[in-house]
Amino acid sequence: MNKAITDGLVLMPPPFSAGLNLWSREDGTVGSASYLGQPNVALVPNDQDFAGCLEVQKTEATQKLRSFAFTPIQPGLYLRVTARVKAVSGNLPSVRIAAWAGDAADANVVGLTQVGPTVALTSYGEVVTVQAIISPASRTGVDMAWTTQVISAHVGLDLTGATGGVVRIDDIVVEDVTNIFIRKLMDWVDVRDYGALGNGSTNDTAAFLAADAGANGREILVPSGVFRLTSDITINSRIRFEGTLSMPANRRLILTRNFDLDTYGQAFGTEIEGFKRALQALFYFTDHVTLDLSGRRIDISEPIDVAALGELSSFTSRRVVRNGSLNAVASPAWTTTDVTSVATYSTANNVQLTGVVNVANIPVGALVIGTGVGREVYVKARNIAAGTVELSQPLYAAAGTRPYTFRRFKYMLDFSGFDLLSRFELEDIEFNCLGECSAVMLPITGITQRFLSCTFNRPKDRGISSAGTGCQGMFVDMCQFLSNEQGLPAQDRTTIALNVQANDVKLRNNRIVRFAHFAILNGTGHLIHANHFFQGDDEPAGIRRAGLVFTQTNVSTVVTGNYVDNCFIEWGNEHDSAPEESGEFSFGGLNIVGNVFIASSTSSAFRWVVVKPYGPGHYLNGFSLVSNSFRVFSATIDRVEMLDSSFATLDFTKSRNVRVEGNSFSNVSQGIMNPVIVAHTQGTASDTWNVGAGGFIPFGGRIRMVESVQPEGTITNGSNAARYVFPNATPGTGGQGNETQLRWGEAVRGKAIVTMRMDLPA
Repeated sequence: MNKAITDGLVLMPPPFSAGLNLWSREDGTVGSASYLGQPNVALVPNDQDFAGCLEVQKTEATQKLRSFAFTPIQPGLYLRVTARVKAVSGNLPSVRIAAWAGDAADANVVGLTQVGPTVALTSYGEVVTVQAIISPASRTGVDMAWTTQVISAHVGLDLTGATGGVVRIDDIVVEDVTNIFIRKLMDWVDVRDYGALGNGSTNDTAAFLAADAGANGREILVPSGVFRLTSDITINSRIRFEGTLSMPANRRLILTRNFDLDTYGQAFGTEIEGFKRALQALFYFTDHVTLDLSGRRIDISEPIDVAALGELSSFTSRRVVRNGSLNAVASPAWTTTDVTSVATYSTANNVQLTGVVNVANIPVGALVIGTGVGREVYVKARNIAAGTVELSQPLYAAAGTRPYTFRRFKYMLDFSGFDLLSRFELEDIEFNCLGECSAVMLPITGITQRFLSCTFNRPKDRGISSAGTGCQGMFVDMCQFLSNEQGLPAQDRTTIALNVQANDVKLRNNRIVRFAHFAILNGTGHLIHANHFFQGDDEPAGIRRAGLVFTQTNVSTVVTGNYVDNCFIEWGNEHDSAPEESGEFSFGGLNIVGNVFIASSTSSAFRWVVVKPYGPGHYLNGFSLVSNSFRVFSATIDRVEMLDSSFATLDFTKSRNVRVEGNSFSNVSQGIMNPVIVAHTQGTASDTWNVGAGGFIPFGGRIRMVESVQPEGTITNGSNAARYVFPNATPGTGGQGNETQLRWGEAVRGKAIVTMRMDLPA
């Protein structure tokens, strides 16, 4: 209860800077003398302890200072008058709060105590606070217990004792402290009633626990002050903070009835500290699964090491943080760390670097950059004693000793300190990176992390990074990734929305705008559905880059219902220390079905589907490109797919289970299909017809099988006589193996529908 608010009361006297004519050197009543023009007073605008103050030389036995303004006095109202005073020179006086009590006739009500406790000034420059509480009620703690006859006061102070000294007085403060005295009538208890001091140094833990035990369903009030808690503490009552808490970083505050950002922010004075403490509590209290950020924006000026908040290394229970915005604030703490070192790599232990120079300086979670290193290879662990670094993926061509760069991006939420974290969810969170930092580093191991309806706004380097297998079974649903590099040509961008190191990831219904890549994906069993990722730019005949990059041969993945806009799907095996085919599953298990592919203002060399083997001997063994729509605006491209033979080609004599059908092509010079259906017309009678598949064979493959030959109309000989014969077929003829020979046994002519395949069934 605060009557200054509820009743609109004006309690405060004017500041001294408003004019010394407003302050009396007598009782403050009409006609009493003021301090205006008095030689023993002066206004001091810039005191080191007070913003502005009154300097007074004590010239009377009792030097009075009273406000001419009326301070209202009402039944049920408790006022605390506070003055801060320090001695400057001369004799040291004493000081006390004083007030003149007036009735309805503006006459002094005699017989009442009209001064507070006296405090002696004992040294120069020491700021001393004097207080007194005034009320019409006579209760313990009231210094001037008046009666209801009093309706107003002229508040101020008295200087008593020796004369001649000079003191400085800060503006006098009058505040409503009614709540201190009537709290027993309210539905709350005050921690001060249980011994809490709130002085910032005394341990108030026991008082908080006692208040919680004594609340009996009422709310706990933490009043103004700084309350030191040195132990873990759980409060089971509702709690409200006017003051703040001071706790060691490794101590936990559990608020079972107020588990939300607002309360924790109030408890620790800032929303960022409140967020850290609430996040810490989320992992240690079993009754709460979700931390609600109350729709608030939290300013973050440095990475948050989530595991370090609670000194945890493993956690597998479901936890959710939802409904808020994390906002990056410019700070040196976001600076990327680059460490260059020399190390040795051997394919015999293909996820380890040995003999690593300065291994102690290489941070876990750093991106590994060097010759023969594929994209999105990270430091998974390090062994300082052994001088080794464990990698998230093998290196495709790095055997031997060579230099590497280890680049550690800085993330708003960094979970890499967890050895194991599973079932952690972020829902409806905006990561407002603003080009200052990256968003989320996943734990080293764990399963089924989930991002739902989140926005990743302008990450500096990465949206979501995985340095280990903490992305296993990850869900990324209905999120938006907005690049910090939207104005750059596609080829100049370096940011990546996310990467995957493990299996069974679901990327669904997301929107990704102008990154270097949408996702770099190792592992198998991924479902990539209904995303819109576009990576174009404003350059004429612009270069386009991969949106999705698959980094192993057999992916068992479905890409369906996506809007693939000015980027392509790249499929290679850059995370393979022996990239040549050696009996493992080769390129297979990728099903690209029912997507919309578009491109605009690009070169004729652009392709939407690119296979890039990093070693020889590989082949297609289970690939579907079905029912997709390919369309080019403001340009024409040669074809939709290609084999990138920068490192090696494919062995098309081994192709199996390749299905390319039902696709549509607009402004594409050469469509593709498998099976290839050709209507061949033989105008000159011949016993051998050479039927070419031309450019219709995907990836420039060869014909391995003839499914059918169906004569259309009459087959005739050179004399135009009808012949009822059927040919045998030889696939893979011609200089490039892209033809089929039909041998009829005699010279004939006519038309046949020939269905040929670049593959064989499994």
